[in-house]
Amino acid sequence: MGYIIETRNLTKKYGDFTANKEINLQIQQGEVRAIIGENGAGKTTLMSMLYGSLVPTSGEILFDGQPVKFNSPLDAIKQGMGMVHQHFQLAPSLTVYENIILGLEIQREIKLGNKKVQIPVINNKKERQAVQELIRRYNFNLDPNARVKDLSIGAQQRVEILKMLYRDIKVLILDEPTAVLIPQEIEELIAKIAELKKMGVTVIIITHKLNEVKQCADTISVMRRGKLVGTVENNDATTTTSLAEMMVGRPVLLEVEKSQKVVNEDKVVFSVEHLSAKNSSGRQVIKDVSFEIHENEVLGVAGIEGNGQTELMYLLCGLMKHESGSIKVDGKEVLGMWPDELREQGIGIIPEDRYRQGVCLPMPVSFNLISGYHGEKRFCNKGIMDYREIKRNKDELVETYDIRLSDNNDPPVASLSGGNAQKVIVAREFSHDPKVLLCSQPTRGIDVGATEFIHNQIIRFRDQGKGILMISSELTEVKGLTDRIIVMYEGEIVGEFKSDEVTFNELGLYMSGAKSMKKTDPANTAKGVANFEQ
Repeated sequence: MGYIIETRNLTKKYGDFTANKEINLQIQQGEVRAIIGENGAGKTTLMSMLYGSLVPTSGEILFDGQPVKFNSPLDAIKQGMGMVHQHFQLAPSLTVYENIILGLEIQREIKLGNKKVQIPVINNKKERQAVQELIRRYNFNLDPNARVKDLSIGAQQRVEILKMLYRDIKVLILDEPTAVLIPQEIEELIAKIAELKKMGVTVIIITHKLNEVKQCADTISVMRRGKLVGTVENNDATTTTSLAEMMVGRPVLLEVEKSQKVVNEDKVVFSVEHLSAKNSSGRQVIKDVSFEIHENEVLGVAGIEGNGQTELMYLLCGLMKHESGSIKVDGKEVLGMWPDELREQGIGIIPEDRYRQGVCLPMPVSFNLISGYHGEKRFCNKGIMDYREIKRNKDELVETYDIRLSDNNDPPVASLSGGNAQKVIVAREFSHDPKVLLCSQPTRGIDVGATEFIHNQIIRFRDQGKGILMISSELTEVKGLTDRIIVMYEGEIVGEFKSDEVTFNELGLYMSGAKSMKKTDPANTAKGVANFEQ
């Protein structure tokens, strides 16, 4: 069997920066190939060239043995390439069949004598029939008449895949396909990938989730710093540990080593009671949320994105108006305080979007490391900034938190990688020794090495007697780092568990709304004991 895709010395440069350097890749027809690598390794650039979104600086692409030049994704689709992006490109108000057919509408025909002539009117009946047959052929379990906005995230992803299959593609590229799926949807997607392979479709998966790579890939290509550093068969000799080491270039600890230090359930450091809020459109986004965090405890918040986690973080950080409720630190009411006031009360904040809410990109690292704390006497005495102390603070935190800077001694944060920008935020908040840490998506979009470091810092902070609230879309992160987990669905808490007593499957059922918690005794609920109803 020949190569369906081959690249020869494929290179992409932006001025003096080389995003991809002399990539030589061979993918056989009908195989499942995983492309893995750290954030910034060049995976997206490579796939963008294969899909026609970027034009290579040099080198060539061969499709089915023939050299090709893609000037746009439309050229790639015509050749037989399809791509499902991490952020779906669907029209929510349209039906499943309308989204799949979009751009290739079937027109009605009328008879004029012995000839059939198309008229500019859509033949909805034929479109529905065509999509129903496509769904049946690939066994995708979708209603062609359902509105996309009413579908689960997993079902929307299936619509995206069918949209590509309708265009008779030979190669399907999936960009971070499990990023927003619950465990049950991930299992279903992996099964669908296996079915597509049986039908002769070549599947390329871009991902950082090594456990899922092991479940579905035939071969795995690893990228590091713009280069292809190796391709390995997915067999018993290839482990997630060896793959991580190939990605980073050094041994990496993938499993979080929790401390045996026991949660002090007698000491509540942070409490939320009956918190409710509406967004700017008047929609109820937080519904009577209550929870407690104790000394030596990490409380995780799990849920499919868009179910109130972002709004909860805004409320806790003083960035959103509330309707009712209470937020207390060590028994003191802090609801409605601004972030700077919350910091004075002992709350550290690691926001969801580091670039929009966590750092100021044009400012140097030293100023970002005191941002939010710049009024402290050590940095600012009687309105005069102490630049010597600011520099000393920067030097100390850069070394302690392993922040990798460019040649410039104090560069703007914009010059740092995502992982190092995140370390700036972590260093700033941890170094001020807060009582409680509120963190949202602490490792989103950063590499394996930086993730390992931040996980270790969170565990170390917990063991100092602090309380941590951690919101994350990564279930493995939530379960691996936390002591207790609450699940949010449509703005309310629907489940609460001790982390070592709940399975991924069970969490997935609550995240999807298939199961919900029925509270019986508030005292029991605080300890993660509840009665459940299906």
